[in-house]
Amino acid sequence: EVWQANAGGRYRHKREGYTAPLDPNFGGCGRMITDAEGRYSFRTIRPGAYPWPNGPNDWRPAHIHFSIFGRAFAQRLITQMYFEGDPMIWQCPIVATIPDKAAVEQLIARLDRDRTTPMDALAYRFDIVLHG
Repeated sequence: EVWQANAGGRYRHKREGYTAPLDPNFGGCGRMITDAEGRYSFRTIRPGAYPWPNGPNDWRPAHIHFSIFGRAFAQRLITQMYFEGDPMIWQCPIVATIPDKAAVEQLIARLDRDRTTPMDALAYRFDIVLHG
């Protein structure tokens, strides 16, 4: 499963407090199943950054949340991916809690020109690798 804010940085949630407008044509969530090789893809808009009331001027960079299920509901991983080149990643209060820069780099999706649709959509690659 994936969920995200809209292009203006607002989530479609009844307790959302950010005043950016909702997009009536964007639901903000989706679900996909991997193929036999574990590959997946989905098409969406790039989410916007949004203010986060953690500090006086904290903002979350553009990101997409992932909820990955194993063979049972109890086998679940929740993570998020950021977009390559976003300077706000390194200013994010949540990212700042990760002491290993290499670990943060694994949360950043890379622009994938081979999958980009010319004159229509950019593509990003985000590999999720699970062990155990």
